Amino acid sequence: MSRTRFTSRLPAAVAVAGLALAAAACGGESSNSSGGTSAAAADLKPNADLSKQKLQITVWDGYTPKELPEKVKEKLKVSEVQVTLHATNEEAMTKLTAGGDSGIDVAFVSGQYAQALNAQGLLEPIHPELIPNLANLYPEATQLSYDKGNKYSVPYTWGTTGICYRSDLVKAKPTSWNDILKPPSWAEKKVTMMTTERWLALPALKALGYSVNTEKDEEIEKAKQLLLDAKPHLLNYDDTTFGDRLKSGEAVMVEAWDGWCPTTDEKQNIKFEVPKEGSDLWVDTMVIMKSSKNKEAAHAFINYILDPEIHRWAAENINYKVPNKAAMDKVTIAPGSLLGIKPAELLNGESLIDLGQASTKYTRLSEEIKAQS
Repeated sequence: MSRTRFTSRLPAAVAVAGLALAAAACGGESSNSSGGTSAAAADLKPNADLSKQKLQITVWDGYTPKELPEKVKEKLKVSEVQVTLHATNEEAMTKLTAGGDSGIDVAFVSGQYAQALNAQGLLEPIHPELIPNLANLYPEATQLSYDKGNKYSVPYTWGTTGICYRSDLVKAKPTSWNDILKPPSWAEKKVTMMTTERWLALPALKALGYSVNTEKDEEIEKAKQLLLDAKPHLLNYDDTTFGDRLKSGEAVMVEAWDGWCPTTDEKQNIKFEVPKEGSDLWVDTMVIMKSSKNKEAAHAFINYILDPEIHRWAAENINYKVPNKAAMDKVTIAPGSLLGIKPAELLNGESLIDLGQASTKYTRLSEEIKAQS
């Protein structure tokens, strides 16, 4: 994303808006309260005439090739392809949950948002027989806790969060979230953390041995106090330019998404470490709306994206790993690149899940931390 987590190159997971999630999600199992109708497998034809169908897709800017509409139309022979952009998950949720038919066939949203949409009965189940390229996914990509078996979503990119640091400027390699929360004297005012709600809380929750998905008030309160204690020692809160701060030497350690840690910069000694207490696993996904009138074309689109030659684009252009083994096998991974993290290592992270109404607890925590002088 234009190096702002709200446009082209952040795990879209970043735009987590707890209030929007809480409003959009009711938790629990999928219901059938939406205006659309879920298609039975027998109703969908693998050899349907796609020239009678069209596609409308919503995605983050920069998350797919600019020529995607032309390429998809040419390959699938659909009558029309329109791509609309959303800057954040919150904006996408507004489009998709406003009531009635949004007109969207396929949406790119983060995993916990896909879970929220499914809880409202707004998603079409994934019909594997229409997506043979699902076979290209790593086995680990079917084990995501928010949607085991990829029943209503297909993963597009995935990654984790850790400490990105200048190995030539730190006096000791950071190995714990406490290195960020309680920086040593030589790192005083040279550390940044993120403010997006779930990622602001993550270091404190993990340092305390809690789940990143905890809903317990006493655990969130202890995490808040740890974050408040850390605030005076930070250089700043930074969700977008922490890599530049590292390169300039203004910062020596930062909380970072792996894809945004510039470890391949040959001029700098920049490294990435997942703290010993563990971290998260974020996933950005593709979902099909139940209200779609072009369900065969929507499945064909996802199948097209999972083609190794197509899906590799994401790894090569937005520097995020893709859960597609056949695609990753075609990617040339530069020395030091975090694209080399193995799927099994990613699954050591705790998947972020939708918390429904409890998401507002993280919104309040973030507001209180930011308001504290």
